[in-house]
Amino acid sequence: MGLSWSHQHLTRRRTLAAATGLAAGALLRPGPALAAAAQYTNPVIWQDFADIDIMRVGDTYYASASTMHYSPGAPVLRSYDLVNWEIAGHAVPVLDFGAKYDLNGARGYVRGIWASSLAYRPSNRTFYWLGQIDFARTYVYTATAVEGPWSRLTTISTPYYDAGLLVDTDDTLYVAYGNTTISVAQLSPDGRNQIRTQEVFRTPSSVGTLEGARFYKINGQYYIFLTRPANGQYILKSSSGPFGPYTMRQVLLDLRGPIPGGGVPHQGGLVRTQSGAWYYMAFVDAYPGGRMPALAPVTWTADGWPVVQLVNGAWGTTYPSPAVPAPPRQVTPMTGVDTFDGTSLKPRWEWNHNPDNTKWSVGDGLTLRTATVTHDLYWARNTLTHRIQGPTSTATAQLDHSAMRDGDRAGLALLRDSSAWIGLKRDGGATRVVMVTGLTMDGNWNTTGTGTEIASVPVSGSRIWLRANADIRPGAPRPGTFSYSTDGITFTRLGPAFSMGNDWRFFMGYRFALFNHATQALGGAVRVTRFEVSTP
Repeated sequence: MGLSWSHQHLTRRRTLAAATGLAAGALLRPGPALAAAAQYTNPVIWQDFADIDIMRVGDTYYASASTMHYSPGAPVLRSYDLVNWEIAGHAVPVLDFGAKYDLNGARGYVRGIWASSLAYRPSNRTFYWLGQIDFARTYVYTATAVEGPWSRLTTISTPYYDAGLLVDTDDTLYVAYGNTTISVAQLSPDGRNQIRTQEVFRTPSSVGTLEGARFYKINGQYYIFLTRPANGQYILKSSSGPFGPYTMRQVLLDLRGPIPGGGVPHQGGLVRTQSGAWYYMAFVDAYPGGRMPALAPVTWTADGWPVVQLVNGAWGTTYPSPAVPAPPRQVTPMTGVDTFDGTSLKPRWEWNHNPDNTKWSVGDGLTLRTATVTHDLYWARNTLTHRIQGPTSTATAQLDHSAMRDGDRAGLALLRDSSAWIGLKRDGGATRVVMVTGLTMDGNWNTTGTGTEIASVPVSGSRIWLRANADIRPGAPRPGTFSYSTDGITFTRLGPAFSMGNDWRFFMGYRFALFNHATQALGGAVRVTRFEVSTP
């Protein structure tokens, strides 16, 4: 999963208490003329996508990431060059793992989708997602296209912690998993059941914790790629089959990363290009924004061990771009304008917990009807989130608030375990634009503060523009600021800067969030007609 803390031998299990899926090289084939080399800059994605699994199917690259309590979960990213990525879909359409993921009597903050695995099985041309939930059981979802529809194939009683799924060259499905003690399971041919599991490696005390398994078969050898959170990467190799025995080698430790103020690149996956070059995509702890993907080329020693290619002793800020065929099209940007046209939300959006689908709609803008009566935003359903683009970016939402009712609260938040927002309060028939801070949680993710209004201005009419600017450069708490406009042109700052903390323990980074909840009675609504994330 990749935890970020100074005491390296703590584990997430104590704190809270996955392989490419292709036999590597199985899809190598000649391609068209390679694109001209250029350079790319790390992080290749300056948005929060952690615990990466990565693979190639033909000329297309795919990656998956953790999303914890956000729904839909397990985004699937797509690229044609390993550098430019788009969000294609989500492998877990709804977090139907219990009422807490619905904000129904309980909450699922910092639970849900952790390090999981994405794979492709050529024999049936099917994508597989596999991950454990709440240390209880493992879920497998499948789809014939990453956009979906994804459906649940099976539930397995063994919780495969931080799992990596391997589709072997003989089509057998194996899973590497575990924390410190690493095991390998063999699944039934249909992928629905476990038919064998065996411990294959116990981490030496001199290393401490290893987790975040990725499972590969490369040139007839079996490899389990493991992270030492949050500062190291190790690899196990077996020439005797998937069940070992395995020998271990350090890949990196305390390596200087490519983001100033950020952490050590770790916990990702290996992928091979069409021309046979290898790359490692890891993530860099870079709070307050989250965990950002970084890419580096990999070479192999004569005896079959991977070596990350460094620049001046560090993970490079820039490298030559991968030599790959020219992309068939440009990928869809992860930022820009959304007017909420069409019949569904675009995949850049994720809800805070599962939404009440009777209380929102798209087509003519995004309509958010109040779904919860509460004074606590952390309990409010149908809060819609968008990752923040680093190193700094601005979100602007145009809101029609004519259908708000007394007691309603609607706006734009910088959302995490310590939050603030700008928005509208409707009380006694009058509407004010306010800035609220002091929304807080404790280390068990219980609410400790529901917010204090610290600035307020009366507004009239039915439209308002709300803006949040976020600085997510890592290494220290950073400012978020809020402003509003009544004409969409001139913006007025409201309230003091909000300090976005850079602690790791909530795992997910800050997000922009649109919300509308009631404090008196349901029935009100707002309509977001335009939302834009822009960078300087």
